[in-house]
Parts: sequence; C-alpha cells; structure tokens
Amino acid sequence: MPKAEAKLYGSRTLGQWIKLVVLIAAGSVAAAGILVLAARGVTTLPGVPEFLSRYPGVYDLPAAAEPGFPWWAQWAHFFNFFLMALIIRSGYQVRTQQKPPAYWTPKRGGKKISINLWLHQCLDILWLVNGLIFVVLLLASGRWMRLVPTSWEVFPNALSALLQYMTLDWPVESGWTNYNSLQQLMYFIVVFIAAPLAAITGVRMSEFWPKNAKTLSRIYPVEVARAIHFPTMLFFVLFILVHVFLVFATGALRNLNHMFGGSDEVNWTGFWLFAAAIAVTAAAWYAARPIVLAPIAKLFGQVSSR
Repeated sequence: MPKAEAKLYGSRTLGQWIKLVVLIAAGSVAAAGILVLAARGVTTLPGVPEFLSRYPGVYDLPAAAEPGFPWWAQWAHFFNFFLMALIIRSGYQVRTQQKPPAYWTPKRGGKKISINLWLHQCLDILWLVNGLIFVVLLLASGRWMRLVPTSWEVFPNALSALLQYMTLDWPVESGWTNYNSLQQLMYFIVVFIAAPLAAITGVRMSEFWPKNAKTLSRIYPVEVARAIHFPTMLFFVLFILVHVFLVFATGALRNLNHMFGGSDEVNWTGFWLFAAAIAVTAAAWYAARPIVLAPIAKLFGQVSSR
C-alpha cells in the first residue's frame, strides 16, 4: 500500500513544526545564555560598577506623584488586555485567510469586506475609545508622571536597568510607587507612540479613510501604512510576552494584585481576578466565529457568504 501523505498544518507537517519549535527553543536558550554571560562580563569593565551605583535603574518621581493604581486604570488595563488579544487574532486572520467565511457590507452602501476585517475594525474602535478615556484620566489625575519621564536621568537609569535584567540580577521591583526607568520608557512608548501609530496606520487602511482625498492619499500612501502597521502589531505581541513573563518572574502575586486587585498586599485576590480575565478573554476568543459574529454584524449592515 502506498504510504499516506502527512497532513499539512500551514506549510509544514506536525512533525516538521515540532522540530522547528524545538530548534527555535534551543537556539533561544543558547542565545540567552550568551547574552547573560556577555552582560555579566560588561559589569566587570572599568567604570561600569560605578555607573550602576550612580544610576541604580530608577530616579525619584516628583513629590506630587501618587502611588498605587486607581480603579479606572485597573479596568482600562483589563479592557486593553481583552481587546488586544482579539485584535491580534482578527488581524492575523485578515492577513492570512485567503477565503473569508463571510462578508459584511455597510447599510449605507460601500465596499464589501470580510467579516474578520469588520470584527478587527470594530475592536479597533473600542480599543481607541478605551485608550482615549485612559489617557484623559491619566492627564487629569496627575498620574501621567508614572508613565511620562520627568528627568533626563531616565535614560542612564534605563540602560542600568537593562543591564541588570540581562545579568539576571534584576532591579528591585517597586511598581506600586515607581516603575524602574526601563519600564517607564517602555510604557511611554506603548501608550504615546506605538498605540497612536497603530491607530493612524489602521485608519489609513480602513474604510474610514476618505476616498476622495487624493492629495492626502498621495502624501500618505496605503503601502506606507501597511509597512508600519504589521511591525507595530509584532511589537505589541513581543511587549505582551515580555511583560507577562516579568510580571510572573518578579513577584506574581504582588504584581497581579497591583493591577487586578488594587492593593500592594501579597495574597491571591489579584491572581484569581487575573484568572477570571483570562477565562473571559478565552471565551470571547472561542466565540469570535461567523456563527456568533454574523447576527451582530447584521445589526450594522448586510452579511453574505459571497
């Protein structure tokens, strides 16, 4: 009997995917080991110990900066987590699916788009609303000082914190009162640079972009938006992976309590709220399929299979 061909998952068989994952994992561990050894070597160079002593990885915030995380920041964090997971999923589907399961057309008429793109754009709008509310409350409450650098010392301290992370002799965590400088810079980039970039490029690629704005379209071509939008999504994915890893590696119960439980105590409240958030997000991830999406999409337009 002829040997049955192995089933393909994408461009590879299951065995090929397993080998690829093992190779990537082994290479990542080896690369991480080399980086740790190299970083520890750097800390022995002349002047580096003095630099780490002068710049411990954090600088003092203005006296007006309040500690903790208010309820609105906790909810904004959850909605951001929830929406970002679904945005990444739907964005990947839009990019990879050759034949969408269904299509959506606006009630007022317009271009027919896949139901996955419709979902992606709806999630984008909700994500933008959540982000705008967060930024307004951040500025109005004075808590912007936690995310926006207020001293040039943020840069040498961020370099110091990065070197400490790389040596696995991690900087002291005190996120309830003050992020280390590397955290502050990364959060600033996420909120005030990467998020606006994702929004601006997303609008250019969407149906909301004015069709008759020929001069504007020529100045800002859609090809430029596409070239920026996908790498921005990859940045968010990488940030989320590193962020979650560090949350669990630097005191999971306390860190989860900060953003999910609203306290600096070490107990299981934040963990169980985080687990509930994961469950809700997983349920939404599973439910985001045509049989569920179609009735909702029909409220705003026409849904068809072709």
